[in-house]
Parts: sequence; C-alpha cells; structure tokens
Amino acid sequence: MLYFHIPFCKQACHYCDFHFSTSLKYKDEMLVALENELKVRASYLEDKTVRSIYFGGGTPSLLSASEIARLIGQVEQHYEIASDAEITIEANPDDLTKQKVADLKGTEINRFSIGIQSFFEEDLRWMNRAHDAQEADAAIKRVQDAGFENITSDLIYGFPLLTDEKWLSNIQKLIDFQIPHISSYAMTVESKTALDQFIKKGKTPAMDELQSADQFTLLMEKLIANGFQHYEISNFAKPGMYAKHNTNYWRGKHYLGIGPSAHSFNGTSRSWNVANNAKYIAGVEEKSLNIETEALSTEDRINEYIMTSLRTMWGIDLDKVQAEFGSHTKDYLEKEIQPFIEKGDAEKSNQHIILTQQGKLVADHVASELFLVDKMDF
Repeated sequence: MLYFHIPFCKQACHYCDFHFSTSLKYKDEMLVALENELKVRASYLEDKTVRSIYFGGGTPSLLSASEIARLIGQVEQHYEIASDAEITIEANPDDLTKQKVADLKGTEINRFSIGIQSFFEEDLRWMNRAHDAQEADAAIKRVQDAGFENITSDLIYGFPLLTDEKWLSNIQKLIDFQIPHISSYAMTVESKTALDQFIKKGKTPAMDELQSADQFTLLMEKLIANGFQHYEISNFAKPGMYAKHNTNYWRGKHYLGIGPSAHSFNGTSRSWNVANNAKYIAGVEEKSLNIETEALSTEDRINEYIMTSLRTMWGIDLDKVQAEFGSHTKDYLEKEIQPFIEKGDAEKSNQHIILTQQGKLVADHVASELFLVDKMDF
C-alpha cells in the first residue's frame, strides 16, 4: 500500500488539524520531493506488488491530472501495480469541474473520495468549506456521468447546526445518488484549530456528545436498512465495495507514506515524516529525510491490533491472537471482554470478538479497557 500526502488546500476548514498549506508557491518543488522520497524509500516495502494507492491530504484534487499521472508513473518505476489495484483520490467538490473529471478519467485513478460533509449551505459556511451546496450535488453527478462507479463520500455529524432532520436528509441524499460507500465522522474539536478558538471565545457552542451519539445511531439504522454493511466504525459500504486501502490499514498490512506528515508501518516499527513543507523538501534534497521512527514492542503491537480490529465488523480474531501473541494473550482477552459481553456491548462468535451496535457507541472505551498496560509479562 502506498499513501501520498498532498499538503495543499485552498482554505482551512475550521475543524481541520491535518498538515497542509494554503500556498501553492512550492508545489513544483514538493512534487519533485515526493518523487525523490519514493525513490529513496522504495525498499521499505518487501512486497513489490502495490494493491492500493491513496492520494490524501490536504486536497489532492488541487493537483492536475498530469501531476497525478506523473506520481503514479513514479510508483511504476519501483513497484508493480496490481491489475486490480484500487487507486483513490480525495477531492473537494469545487475542484471537480467537468474538464477536471474528464482529465482524471485519462489517468489510472479509479476511485473518488468526495468530501461533501453536508448538503446544506449554512453548514458548509460554518465549517469554512471551499465548496457550496450546489457544487456538492454537481460534483457527484459529474463523476458518475464520467463513468466512475467506485465512489465514497464523507459526511460529518454532531455539530450545533445539524438537526436530526437535516442529518437524515444528508444521508438520504447519498442513498439517492446510489453512492456505494459512505464514510461519516463525528465533529471533533482539535486543539489549536479555529473551531477550538471559537468555542473558547463563546462564538459557537461546544459539541454535544449526546447529539453525536444519537446521530451516529440514526446513521447506523438508516444505512443498514438501505443495504449497507457497517464494516468499520466510521465506514459503510454496499457488499463488495469496501475500501481496499483503508481495510488493509485496519488489518495491519504494511504501508509506505510519502510526503510531509505521512506515516509508514512495516510490522515492527512506525515512522512519520516531518509535518513541515520546507523542512520536508530540504530533507529530501539533502538525502537526510526528516523521519522519526518508533519501534513497536509486543505490547504496542497487541494494543494496536485490539484498537484497529475491534473497529471492524470482523473484530478480534482470537486464533490470530494466539498464533501471533500466544495463548496467554488470547486467554487474557477472553477474560477481559466478558463484562462487555454481559452488558451487551460485545459478543463472541466463531472465535471472534465483535462489537454490537450498542457497543459501537463506546468502541474507544471498550478498546482502552482491553489494552495491555503493564498487565502481562512479555
């Protein structure tokens, strides 16, 4: 798996704490740096067949189709791209003009992740999104008209302007568009974002946890009733339309992240690039990459597996736990999950620990209670 972090945006959404710049001044230098980092780190992945490429950010749709094709071409210089590889680009609706979509049709991009967030104008203004409600509709239609079927769209819930009626309308809109994959996230307030400052200054109310929980429940009920599978806490898909790239993250597959702030994982360690465009470019130019690395202990690996697998509909595979971490770890998890099974938050089925719909509301809490924190001797 390969991830490219494209660190540019037209403007800053009030809630966003991802790494990006609103200046495209050094875009050309950044593209060269991305290519060179890929070349320098090509040996990071032992498997030389790439089954998914993901352009995230930032706003990758700010790049031209030829620039996207150029980066994919560089991947082909170092890896074999599988014939059925999933190649995704995150895109803002305002970038998806008829010409842009046509241009992207000429590349190997075969999946669009369209950042809708809401179909209501007042919500988009409150978030400081770059697109308007009309562009949200038009972008989806253009991508579909161009022949793309593998589309996912993002929606956000749990913020003050969003009534339950508006929320159900947003969900229904994507159902009506026959979007096969929907990602949805509760509005969170990250430190030092504009939203964080607005709340501290009393310019907007704080987020309401009960509202978020209720709207998450509405989301689950509505999409499941319309044939979607809730295969990960924040992701729903029609059968067979799971995101290959993200599913492999949750299943612990190895990946290489290219670009400032991008993360990589090789099974035994995790590394991440500096979250600064100038330092990143300079580091690549000097062949002294600004990368931090963390070696993962056995405890770290177990906790990470608990956290990621418990979020999915496949859950914790106890046979896998026993094979990789020993029978004592399997026994520990079976014992610790029992109170949650009794409360109806989890269930054990065919050697898998899986969260119930009720349990998905407290997924982070359940995972944290299962984490190993000096509880076992390795």
